[in-house]
Amino acid sequence: MSIMIKTVRALAAAVVLAATAPAFAAGSGPHIERQQWSFAGPFGTFDRAQLQRGFKVYKEVCASCHGLRQVAFRNLAQEGGPSFTEEQAKVIAAEYTVVDGPNDDGDMYERPAILADKFPSPFPNEQAARASNGGAYPPDFSLLAKARAAHRGFPWFVFDAFTQYNEQGADYIYALLTGYDENVPEGVVINAGQYYNPKFLAGNAIGMAPPISDEQVEYTDGTPMTVDQYSRDVAAFMMWAAEPKLEERKAMGFRVIVFLLVFASLLYFTKKKIWRNIAH
Repeated sequence: MSIMIKTVRALAAAVVLAATAPAFAAGSGPHIERQQWSFAGPFGTFDRAQLQRGFKVYKEVCASCHGLRQVAFRNLAQEGGPSFTEEQAKVIAAEYTVVDGPNDDGDMYERPAILADKFPSPFPNEQAARASNGGAYPPDFSLLAKARAAHRGFPWFVFDAFTQYNEQGADYIYALLTGYDENVPEGVVINAGQYYNPKFLAGNAIGMAPPISDEQVEYTDGTPMTVDQYSRDVAAFMMWAAEPKLEERKAMGFRVIVFLLVFASLLYFTKKKIWRNIAH
């Protein structure tokens, strides 16, 4: 009984804290619309064609500033990912140059990347990245879809736990890429070198110029070549990069739930059989 009382008190304290904490206050931060994704929900899976299109957008638009240092070229051909063939992944890797060494003379050298290599950073260090981007540091894309998410506020995050809503990061990336607005509201100050984007979590002004425009990246599968579609595709690709084992995790979770249900049923009927003729 004392354990139950302590548990109830702990839950009540958590609810009160969540309701009063500024970080989760209703209306704080930009409003991020919830999008429809193929990988959403307990049975969601990645759309392979979308991942390949998203990689194309990343490669042709984003890779000049944003790294992908936690993703290896071999991951592009692994199960659960974009499903490139091994030969296609080798061709993609060969287009990049990585620093290796030291050689027999003790010197570092450059060579074409292989499947075992990870995507190289577009800049040698953070200082060089800031110098090339007006002082702003372009974040690495490897885990960005899991690291960036707008607070949903109380009580929505409680509902999210039950509905298994885990796509806040992808929703935010999509909203950010489509949220640029040339019409700056009166009273909002945007400094030189910054751009108005009301979906930016850190404020209305962002140092990244609108990165993409209609018809910028050529799709060969008939998919619309619009900012909206580009944003969806690259957001999905970034979600895969941040959680490449998502499908495997969901499949394992489903098997565990089935096992627990069967196990609980066996325990129940075993208990009924053993205690059936015992007087209470």
